[in-house]
Amino acid sequence: MSIKASLAVLLAGGIIALLYALIRTRWIYKQELGSGQLKKIGGYVAEGAMAFLSREYKVLLPFVILIAAFLAIGNKGALRLQSLSFILGAVSSALSGFIGMKVATAANSRTTQAASDKGLNAALKVAFSGGSVMGMSVVGLALGGLFIVLAVSTGVFGTDVVTLSGTILPIVTGFSLGASSIALFSRVGGGIFTKAADVGADLVGKVEAGIPEDDPRNPATIADNVGDNVGDVAGMGADLFESYVGSIVGAMILGLTVTAGEDIRIKLMLLPLLLVAVGVVASLIGTFFVKTKPGSNPQKALNAGTFGAAGIAAVFALIVLKFFLGDSVFNNGSGYLHLFGVTVIGLVAGSVIGLVTEYFTGTGTRPVTSIMKSCETGAATTLITGMGVGMVSAFPAIIIIGAAIWCSFALAGLYGIGIAAVGMLITLGIQLSVDAYGPIADNAGGLAEMSEFPPEVREITDSLDAVGNTTAAIGKGFAIGSAALTAIILFTSFKEQSGVDMVDLTSVPVLVGILLGAVIPYLFSSMAMSAVGRAAYKMIAEVRRQFREHPGILNDEETPDYKRCVDISTQAALREMMLPGIVAVISPVIVGFAGGPAMLIGLLTGVTASGVVLAIFMSNAGGAWDNAKKMVEAGGGGGKGSEAHKAAVVGDTVGDPFKDTAGPSINILIKLMSMVSLVIAPMLKSFWG
Repeated sequence: MSIKASLAVLLAGGIIALLYALIRTRWIYKQELGSGQLKKIGGYVAEGAMAFLSREYKVLLPFVILIAAFLAIGNKGALRLQSLSFILGAVSSALSGFIGMKVATAANSRTTQAASDKGLNAALKVAFSGGSVMGMSVVGLALGGLFIVLAVSTGVFGTDVVTLSGTILPIVTGFSLGASSIALFSRVGGGIFTKAADVGADLVGKVEAGIPEDDPRNPATIADNVGDNVGDVAGMGADLFESYVGSIVGAMILGLTVTAGEDIRIKLMLLPLLLVAVGVVASLIGTFFVKTKPGSNPQKALNAGTFGAAGIAAVFALIVLKFFLGDSVFNNGSGYLHLFGVTVIGLVAGSVIGLVTEYFTGTGTRPVTSIMKSCETGAATTLITGMGVGMVSAFPAIIIIGAAIWCSFALAGLYGIGIAAVGMLITLGIQLSVDAYGPIADNAGGLAEMSEFPPEVREITDSLDAVGNTTAAIGKGFAIGSAALTAIILFTSFKEQSGVDMVDLTSVPVLVGILLGAVIPYLFSSMAMSAVGRAAYKMIAEVRRQFREHPGILNDEETPDYKRCVDISTQAALREMMLPGIVAVISPVIVGFAGGPAMLIGLLTGVTASGVVLAIFMSNAGGAWDNAKKMVEAGGGGGKGSEAHKAAVVGDTVGDPFKDTAGPSINILIKLMSMVSLVIAPMLKSFWG
């Protein structure tokens, strides 16, 4: 198959995904919206979410222009196209977040109304359809953007392997860098927004005022629901958008470094494009498996779609590999069956990491039950037990990631690791659909509470929300696993592009780079968590002020000032997100030009090893504290209002910036630093001779 034909397949996959997203969007907007209080409060959430996203993108515009200018000035000749590719990647990432959040905020109130009018299956269908628009928009825009970059830079009619390695692929990395840059700011900014609101709503509303979660009397509750969208829809979508693009680009680069003839190397470079294209079709088919009946567990329906899509993708991958590669071999004997093996390894590793994450964070599991019991003896033991659970959870996850890397390398070398990363993300369309379903279901429950729907409606939305908490935790585990593999292939690709043959780990520059890299995730996390603390302080002060100056709020005699709380979170997020993002972008540039490519490889090694472990610890500890609190609220350890409940709320509050701000942002940190390094590799090679 020629480059032209491969690009046609890539474009077809992108068009299919975007058409599906369009059809689902139109269907969602045709669903009953409801009236009265539901429509009013749902409007507040949608307005706040879109206002934040618009302001965030305006703040990021000068940053995008500055980096694009740097790429245009720093490169020569055709490589200056990298700046335009960077802008396209940034715009594609931002657009996927915009579309996903626009539809999510439309789906949440319609999910509540569907639960009231038609029951569980109808509500599940609306919530999952909203998530699927996010999932399919991400993969569609990613494939469409890659098609544009590759088509323009190759002239569509193809080129030779030297030109591909020297010009085309560096230009493609610009697209991935644009996606990574927007992803980091979306994740950090969204995380600061949502956790500032959440902490304020919990500590003042639940603990001090003793009112339920999502109570309309709480001024911070609208900001909390807005935050679910900007953090877990737009933020997670941008996160996995750049993982998806990064894994494809990294595997393409590694395909050109294998030991084989020129025609085989070009085929291996094109293979990731074909695999993700058939993955779109598998994901689309999987969405039709998501359906349930009254009284059944929605988790089973979501699992049916996820695992069904994975099985179909494996079959499609085998067909593509067989007919595209045939009997071709590379790396002294690896062939299409070896690559099928590493594709399956990626699929299985992602699923197993999700199951491990569910065990350490799921309601009723042994680790979470141990945290619930520790709540009975106060906040200190709650925090100690939760941190212990988070720390031990990193061990099995790292074993799985390490085994996937080792087995993939044994089957097909470094290229095998690249294909395993692509395999882990091959069904991203439905994986992200399930992930984005979570905040929609959560918002639907909050809207049912605030709109005073009957208890039976809240029971339906609670069952959807309980599953959403699990899918969110699994999604974070999956994102961390994919980040680890993607980062490894990206900095391996950097080694190839920068011309470094061998790295001596005992050399002083490399050791210094490793130490610097190991500490950066801690510095980054400190900045993110401190930002949440400062923003939460302002939110707490505002909620207390409203309760103090307007006592009629708690008696339902006055309406809280929701807009003021949304504005506090927005201003804090936009102000505080810049410094962590700048650290991620600037660090590789300074180390690369000051210490050389070998020292930069040490930096990337340190930040990947340290960052993956820290991200797993923080995300799982936060998720475990969250579900321990829910177990207490369900009656364990004394139930709501008890001393155990107060301790559980403290644990959940500490865990909020762990799992929703710093932890998931580290995923993007390690990938962005690798991608920045890959983009500046030609400059470093020229600078250091």
